[in-house]
Parts: sequence; structure tokens; C-alpha cells
Amino acid sequence: MKSFFEDGVYEEITNRINKLDGSTQPKWGKMDVGQMLNHCQMPLNIILEKEDYGVKPNWLINLLFKKSMYSDKLWRKNLPTAPGFSIKTEKDFEVEKQVISILLKELNSQKNRDDWQPHPAFGKLTKAEWGKMQYKHLDHHLRQFGV
Repeated sequence: MKSFFEDGVYEEITNRINKLDGSTQPKWGKMDVGQMLNHCQMPLNIILEKEDYGVKPNWLINLLFKKSMYSDKLWRKNLPTAPGFSIKTEKDFEVEKQVISILLKELNSQKNRDDWQPHPAFGKLTKAEWGKMQYKHLDHHLRQFGV
């Protein structure tokens, strides 16, 4: 699995996002493209220490899902969204694209940083685990929209 912190990955993700427009339809799932971009901002806000969304440690979730968050195995289609991360309200595509672009640029500017806060649900993660988790989530949703 690629890591967001690898050379060229920021550009790859940005190029894929730039292929989206407000009418891009999902291949699966319930979110529209604006909702997906809003949803994808949430893990970025967590790693950038802007928001924790009230996420709390849960030993069962940690035991069952932590390694799948950054493993090399792709997530299957239509996985359930964690409570509090589901976007049901309408979102403006252009606004959401601008916000996620800003967050991605900020995270890219910190890619050489080695000290990252613990994840609010999964606890201590290495830089490699954080980077893979960020890439895997973005890749999953960009594949959902065919880019």
C-alpha cells in the first residue's frame, strides 16, 4: 500500500481529485461527490490535529479493524461508515474540493515530520501506518468515484 508521505503521492491524489466534477457519480455507496469530499476531510483533520470528532478508543474496534486500516489489502465496496463520519446533508462540491485541497497541501507540507499524535481510536501509529491509512482512505473513495 502506498503512503501519503511517499514522493509523488500528493500529486497523484491531487490529480485524481481534479478529475472529479460536481456531476461525477459513484460506482457504489450512498454519498454524492460533494459528500465524499467532505467525508474524506475528516481523517485529514484528525492527523492534522484540527478535530477528533469525539472518537474514543474502543478495544474491540482496535482489535478487529486497526490493522485493516493500513494493510495492503484494499477495502471492499460498501463497507459501513463509522458512526459520526457518515455525511447525509447536501454539500457544495466546489467548496468541498477547495477545503480538501487545502488540507492535502497542509499534510503534504508536513510529510517529513516524524512525530505524530496518537489516533483517537487506534492509539499510537507509526508514521508509515498514518501515511498508509491516509492514502488507503483517499484511494478507496476516489476509486468509488472512478478516478
